[in-house]
Amino acid sequence: MSTINIKRVKTTDIELKDRLVSIQRVAKVTKGGRTFSFSAIVVVGDENGVVGFGLGKAKEVTEAIAKGVDDAKKNLVKVPILNGTVPHEQIGKFSGGFVLIKPAAVGTGVIAGGAMRAVLESAGVHNVLAKSKGSSNPHNVVKATVDALTKMRDAYAVAQTRGIDLNKVFNG
Repeated sequence: MSTINIKRVKTTDIELKDRLVSIQRVAKVTKGGRTFSFSAIVVVGDENGVVGFGLGKAKEVTEAIAKGVDDAKKNLVKVPILNGTVPHEQIGKFSGGFVLIKPAAVGTGVIAGGAMRAVLESAGVHNVLAKSKGSSNPHNVVKATVDALTKMRDAYAVAQTRGIDLNKVFNG
């Protein structure tokens, strides 16, 4: 992930909504039998450009989800959203997970699969075309989606980096 575009966000003044992406029951085999625990992937966002994900592990499902929410609140990032969609086409990658995110016209909705849908809706994207390629593992898909969103730049950021006027970005 490019460290230039990542904008960390504090949780103090934001109303966050959490979504459970995946929950797994994990068994540890010991001499006394199997010991079960749970791992939960959670995505939090304010549906206005701020999103984060976290992983929680515990002996109980509710504790795992609570730990996941706490972890997600520590990893919040700000993503650019223009008119309810993403500013441009972007590919995200994490390990074996590849995702493709494209902007869509108003009224299209969120065309995305399970883990990607949770991240995009939590970020506040209402119209987007998305395709998950490669790994279908929810961990990799969530991280690849957040990677793609953090790589996105709006016209204001491009103008600022190039040191030119906003009109010159579009009109050459």
